Amino acid sequence: MTDRLDASSTAPASGAPAGPTAATAAGARDLHAFIAGLPKAELHVHHVGSASPRIVSELAARHPDSQVPTDPEALADYFTFTDFAHFIEVYLSVVDLIRTPEDVRLLTYEVARDLARQQVRYAELTVTPFSSTRRGIDEVAFMDAVEDARKAAEAEFGTQLRWCFDIPGEAGLEAAEETTRLATDDRIRPEGLVSFGLGGPEIGVPRPQFKPYFDRAIAAGLRSVPHAGETTGPGTVWDALTHLRAERIGHGTSAAQDEKLLAHLAEHRIALEVCPTSNIATRAVRTLDEHPITRFVEAGVLVTVNSDDPPMFGTDLDNEYAVAARLLDLDEHGVAGLAKNAVDASFLDEAGKRRIRDEIDAYTAGWLAP
Repeated sequence: MTDRLDASSTAPASGAPAGPTAATAAGARDLHAFIAGLPKAELHVHHVGSASPRIVSELAARHPDSQVPTDPEALADYFTFTDFAHFIEVYLSVVDLIRTPEDVRLLTYEVARDLARQQVRYAELTVTPFSSTRRGIDEVAFMDAVEDARKAAEAEFGTQLRWCFDIPGEAGLEAAEETTRLATDDRIRPEGLVSFGLGGPEIGVPRPQFKPYFDRAIAAGLRSVPHAGETTGPGTVWDALTHLRAERIGHGTSAAQDEKLLAHLAEHRIALEVCPTSNIATRAVRTLDEHPITRFVEAGVLVTVNSDDPPMFGTDLDNEYAVAARLLDLDEHGVAGLAKNAVDASFLDEAGKRRIRDEIDAYTAGWLAP
C-alpha cells in the first residue's frame, strides 16, 4: 500500500524548520488523539474499495482463480498504483472477488466495523451494484445482503450506513440503465438508499450522456453526487452541475483552476468531497503541498474530508483529518468544524444532523476543558 500521508510524515513547507520541535510534536500527537475520538460522518467512501487487507485476502482465498494476492503483506505491493488507469485495473480485480451474497454481506459488515472504530456515526457508502449483478449475483439477494449488514452494523456498532448507488462510467450506458433500474424500482431498491452517483474514469467518459439516468434517479427521490474534476478539468465539474444537477461533487480537485466555478460552489453551498491521500495515490495531484484543499477553503467552498478507498491507499478517515489539519493549519476547533461540515453536507435528516453536531460540540468542549 502507499505510505500513510499524515501531519507528521509529510515534508515541511518551504522555509519551515527541518524538523518539529518537541512542543510541536507533542501538539501533533495530541491532535491525532483528538481526531481519533472525534465523532464523524463520511460521505465519500467506496464499498469494495474499503475492504481491509484481511478481508481482501480472505476473499482471494475463497476464489483462488483471482490474481489478487492472498497474503496481506503482498497486497502492499499490489496496491501501489502507477496512475489512475492502473488504480482502476487493480480496483476491478478486487471487485471480481465479490461473487456471492455471502461475500457482499461479509464485506459490508466489516466495512461498518472499521468505520465504527474511527468513531464514524454516519456514512454514505458508495455501492456499485452493477459490478455484482453482472457477475451473476441475484439482484434481490444483493439488496438483502447489504441491508442485513446495514441493520446489524447499526444495532451492534451504532454506525448508520446509507447507500449511494453509482454508475461505473467505464461500463457505459448499459451500466447506467441497469444501475438506474436497480435504484428506482420500488420492488427491489434498498431502504438505505439515499443518493445516485457516477464513478470510474473521467477521461473519455463525458458526463452529459448520463443526464437521462440522473433525471430518473432524482425524480425517484435520490440525491445527485457524481464524481467530477478528479482527473479532468473544471469543465467536467460544470457538466456535473449543469447536466447531472449535482448537489455534492466527488473530488472536484480541478475546480481550483476556475474562479467562477469556486464562486458558484461557495454561493450554492455545493460541497466538495475531498480525499487528499487518494488524489496523491492516483496521481491526480502531484504532492500534498500542492493539494487544492486550501484554495477551496479560502474561496468559501464547503469542504468535507473523506477516505475514498482507504485500505487501497494505506489510509483511513482519521489520517485524512490529520492531513487536512496540517494543510489547513487547524487546531481542535478547526478540525471539529470540518467534522460538522460533513454532517451538514450529508443527507441525514435534521434530527440526526443535530444529534451528531451536538456530540461533536460536547466532545470538543470536554477535550479542551481545563
